[in-house]
Amino acid sequence: MKEMPQQTNRVVIRSLHIIEWVGLSLITVATMVAVGQEIGLMVANRVVLLQDILLLFIYLEIFTMVGLYFKSGKLPVRYPIYIAMVAIARYIIIGLKDLDGWSMVAFSIAILVLAVAVLAIRYGHLRFPYEE
Repeated sequence: MKEMPQQTNRVVIRSLHIIEWVGLSLITVATMVAVGQEIGLMVANRVVLLQDILLLFIYLEIFTMVGLYFKSGKLPVRYPIYIAMVAIARYIIIGLKDLDGWSMVAFSIAILVLAVAVLAIRYGHLRFPYEE
């Protein structure tokens, strides 16, 4: 396979960085809008529920994930897993009345599997660190 000229490589890489920056900026703005909407709902309803706090926590994790990506240029796999765990917990809390026993067990197992995945990733990073 023929290699692309160095100039073309730089243009492609620069274009991808711009697209990446725009995408991350859109995610950040969308998350800020969602936080504002959620706070507006809490103020309008004059009540803060556990599901509202968990949703705000999910937004905070998204901000943290985007910030880390901007800072380091790497996306830690753990953060989307944390977000998924909190999202499942929030879903359980919201649908507590409508969930049957088996669904509750299934969602709990899903959270457990995600927690084990985080532990495996952490262990792998400590035991087998990347070579820079």
